[in-house]
Amino acid sequence: MLERGLEEKTYVLNLGPQHPSTHGVLRVELEMEGEFITKADPDIGYGHRGHEHMAENRNYQQFLPNLGRVDYLHALAYNQCYCMAVEKLLGLKVPERAEFIRVITGEMNRISSHLLWLGAYLLDLGAFTPILYCFDDREHILDLLDRVTGSRLTYCYYRFGGVPQDIDEEFVAGTREFIKRLRTRFRDYDNLVTKNVIFIHRTRDVGIITQEQCLEYGLTGPMVRGSGIPYDIRRSEPYSAYPLFDFEIPIGSKGDILDRYLVRVKEMEQSLRIIEQALNKLPEGPIMAEKVPKRIKPAEGEVYAAVEAARGEFGCYVVSQGEVKPYRIKLRVPSFANLSILPELSVDTLVADLVAILGSIDVVVPEIDR
Repeated sequence: MLERGLEEKTYVLNLGPQHPSTHGVLRVELEMEGEFITKADPDIGYGHRGHEHMAENRNYQQFLPNLGRVDYLHALAYNQCYCMAVEKLLGLKVPERAEFIRVITGEMNRISSHLLWLGAYLLDLGAFTPILYCFDDREHILDLLDRVTGSRLTYCYYRFGGVPQDIDEEFVAGTREFIKRLRTRFRDYDNLVTKNVIFIHRTRDVGIITQEQCLEYGLTGPMVRGSGIPYDIRRSEPYSAYPLFDFEIPIGSKGDILDRYLVRVKEMEQSLRIIEQALNKLPEGPIMAEKVPKRIKPAEGEVYAAVEAARGEFGCYVVSQGEVKPYRIKLRVPSFANLSILPELSVDTLVADLVAILGSIDVVVPEIDR
């Protein structure tokens, strides 16, 4: 390696696996020529835990808590997707009130994920103050969700057929108060980040992803919407109570880092809009389906369910052979596909730009190393 480096005037630099900007145990092996990257090779697998294999050795209920550990930042979306897949197998119809509660809590969880991304991303770029604002707002969400779920991070709240605990008036009032609060805070984020000239220079025209690349790599979520493609599972393949609500799908124009940032900020505004409508239309009624079997043993078959998680499309493919344990569970996670474009985006960029590009992808490494 030393001889090759001397001959070609190149060298190899390891970014990670112990590095704050990799957001987990991700290693990116960089081939450098001076300050410029000639090749980037993401090396995954340092945190592999074998969730899919664990699914085959547990019954359907026992696997529920695992989903909150796949993407711990938007655990409720993963919890919901798995429940939807098993409900398809069982032929269960979830009560309308339970669907509304799933939407409300799921969108709150989406906002908390985006807030953590925003604060941590600005920290990657050298700005410390935004993470204090973001965690201040996020703390209100965690307090509210803790009331109904009993958790603050790795949620396991949904059940096959509905939810185990109803929301009360205190939760509703607290959520309405939070909506008012966050709407006033967007002005602060706008002044602190969006209009910041240093942030603009670090993100504008950097890490541009074309629409063709989005299709080639199977990108989803803010990554594809930042490039101007309005693909959102909540609209393209509606599920739960989402067809009952009016909301927009924010998209970018250039497909650069700045567009991906703006899409996520606007998504938080749309999530508030969805939550407010759900609270206004919240129906009375049961929160669990009738005749949910205590021993889950679906008939033979296979199903696929997909949801729009904070990072993109999360899909759960379940194969049943009529036993109490699933024969096979395959998890389609967005971060794995989204990270695959990093080598192409990294060529001829600076290491500082690579940190900005990687952060804009919003990678959750335990999701990749599932």
